[in-house]
Amino acid sequence: MNNVRQLSAVLMCAGLMLTAVACGTTDESESGSADAKSGSANATIQPYNVNGIKKDPAIASLVPSSVTEDNQLTVGMETSYAPAEFLEADGKTPTGYDVDLTNAIARVWGLKPNPTSASFDSIIPAIGSKYDLGISSFTITKDREQTVDMVSYYKAGMSYVVKKGNPQKIDTKNMCGVSMGVQTGTIEEQEADTNSKKCAADGKKAMNVQSFKMQTDATTAVLTGKIDAFYADSPVAGYAVAQTGDQLQTVGEDEGVVPQGIVLKKGDTKLGEAVQKTMQKFIDDGTYGKILKHWGVQGGAIDKAELNPSVE
Repeated sequence: MNNVRQLSAVLMCAGLMLTAVACGTTDESESGSADAKSGSANATIQPYNVNGIKKDPAIASLVPSSVTEDNQLTVGMETSYAPAEFLEADGKTPTGYDVDLTNAIARVWGLKPNPTSASFDSIIPAIGSKYDLGISSFTITKDREQTVDMVSYYKAGMSYVVKKGNPQKIDTKNMCGVSMGVQTGTIEEQEADTNSKKCAADGKKAMNVQSFKMQTDATTAVLTGKIDAFYADSPVAGYAVAQTGDQLQTVGEDEGVVPQGIVLKKGDTKLGEAVQKTMQKFIDDGTYGKILKHWGVQGGAIDKAELNPSVE
């Protein structure tokens, strides 16, 4: 991660928050660990325990041999996006609510979970070849549904994050001239680029949109004053604020809430049915709600998993 070595001890911890979560959290895990309850600097949220989930033969029979032949469920995810998906303190092991869902899906299908770190913009092109699924906070859009199938499983808004106290006096109703960090390949990047062009068309100073491969780098850039703000999904923004000991804050209102989806190969109807039925099973039996509550993100829960839902 760029520039983290030059940070003070506090900022170093904050800059690493999304990949090594060693700085503590304000969320309490359902396991009720002493560290989590105390909110100490060493608190972490342990993965949700999915060991009680059993294989469902009816659903597992829908999963095509292209997925089951290696006895693994290989899922692409960009692991700098806490609390959805990030790396544990060892810097190698993926964790987060998307990882817990991956592990749960694998158990229903009778497979070994294989969550795999990748750059966000490389995942969708590799669905069906390198990855069986993509579970990485993908917003469901019409454009994405042209190239892959998507099963809804969460909903999230988008938030702007700045340094505590908003020293640059950022006004989310007028972002022209603001230096803005976004993660490469995200909807936030697309929106920021569109808004920047509108600023220029209106005769105002364009936004300085800086795209980062990892969300951690955008967060660190705000902390160190290299950019004014970053723009990310609301659960990620809220988690960043908590993990940095309130050195950051959100500004303005969350932008439109949109569904997120599990990505699979276009036209693979059996796999799509298996994913949809599995997610609906988790919603109905309470597993889904427990996983989200474990990470403190139950506000984004949905009550119906849909294959390729209609979106604006």
